[in-house]
Amino acid sequence: MKIVIIGAGEVGYHIAKALYQTNDVVVVDQNEEACARVDELDVHVIHGNGANVSILHEVLENAGLLVAVTGSDEVNIVACMASKLTVHDKMKLKTVARVSNPDYIDKPVAKRPMIGIDLMICPELSLASEVAEILAIPSAIDAELFAEGKVEMMEFVVPNDHKIVGKQMQDLHLANCCIVSALFRDSEVIIPHGEDVIEKNDHIVVIGKPAAMKEVRDLFGEKVGKRSKILIIGGGIVGFYLAKMVTNNEFDLKIIESNKERSLAIAEELPDALVLNGDGTDINLLKEESISEMDVVISVTNSDEKNLLCSLLAKQLGVKKVIARADRSDYVPLFEMVGVDSAVSPRQATVREVLKLTFGQGIESITTIEGEKAEIVEYTTSRKSKIVGKPLKNVKFPAGAIISMVVHKGNTVVPRGEYVIQEGDRVVVFSLQSANAEVEKLFK
Repeated sequence: MKIVIIGAGEVGYHIAKALYQTNDVVVVDQNEEACARVDELDVHVIHGNGANVSILHEVLENAGLLVAVTGSDEVNIVACMASKLTVHDKMKLKTVARVSNPDYIDKPVAKRPMIGIDLMICPELSLASEVAEILAIPSAIDAELFAEGKVEMMEFVVPNDHKIVGKQMQDLHLANCCIVSALFRDSEVIIPHGEDVIEKNDHIVVIGKPAAMKEVRDLFGEKVGKRSKILIIGGGIVGFYLAKMVTNNEFDLKIIESNKERSLAIAEELPDALVLNGDGTDINLLKEESISEMDVVISVTNSDEKNLLCSLLAKQLGVKKVIARADRSDYVPLFEMVGVDSAVSPRQATVREVLKLTFGQGIESITTIEGEKAEIVEYTTSRKSKIVGKPLKNVKFPAGAIISMVVHKGNTVVPRGEYVIQEGDRVVVFSLQSANAEVEKLFK
């Protein structure tokens, strides 16, 4: 596919990096440094305004996808609208616009075909939704739903003194509708077998039927009925979206925002939250607000460096779980390496949605975990899928992947060797990046 990317910033660069090896990629940006960075990839780079109709007319010939991800909502929207007007076959060209202004979008992903935008993505709202899902499960550091809520993924960290340290996987005795899909140990990714031994600080990824996951939560010490104390540092777009999502009876919420006017506006909008005008790196303020009693601290300012500092201070002062926003993708593993429990990036939602469009029919959702070490992909099988109609034990499945769950006619099952996948099944696959291409071939 020929893909045109408007904007060579952090998001545009990583979309190009993910797609250039198997697609014809053109990147347009006005910033010379950004153009020079993306030019290191094997892509066609054009220095110019991505909303310029003459440039669009030049680059859109035979294009199947235009992705507008500049730092300006208006430029992104205009680029998509102008693209649809420029091409003859409007159905052939798909357009994606990244937007942040809540005046334009009120959910993470929306469709606006009437104005020429097939997909509108709000990374900040996607990030807030991701963090809200993690907060809903206090003992988890990551959580995702698949197959319209019929399959749930949770990631946990094994504490040093936990009773499962030193046990083999087969000794966990999880419910039949749950499976451990992966262990992350330092830089190593393990697709576990029954004899594998669990070690302290392992990250365990469990996938299962939501009703059966309560047992897993209990295993990692979740306390039922306890009101969680949450502190959000940063009242910008992400912090405000997140606060609105979690302002309910389940949480005692505090927000620290450095801008006085912004603090007053948030306090007026969210009367149930305690809003403090101050600096999240002020140790005295953190101590005065009894940060050591917080269950979770989330730092989501617009500065990666400040988010890291706030998170490390919170850890030093006794907070059990800290979550930090990291706009730069290369910071995500670094944050987690130095003690942040979960580093989340707003760009990942945009990259995932674009990848789904390039894969075509069959892929319902994609989630990257542990930075970008692995993916969990949900496929819907078709009559042509090579995996359909034969027992799984007879399918040549790549070594770096595992089918975790199958939803067949609304029923969720953990498939064994004799299981036969049928047309229309929703299949959730855990896969290392090295195995992605081989897995895709089985479902096309």
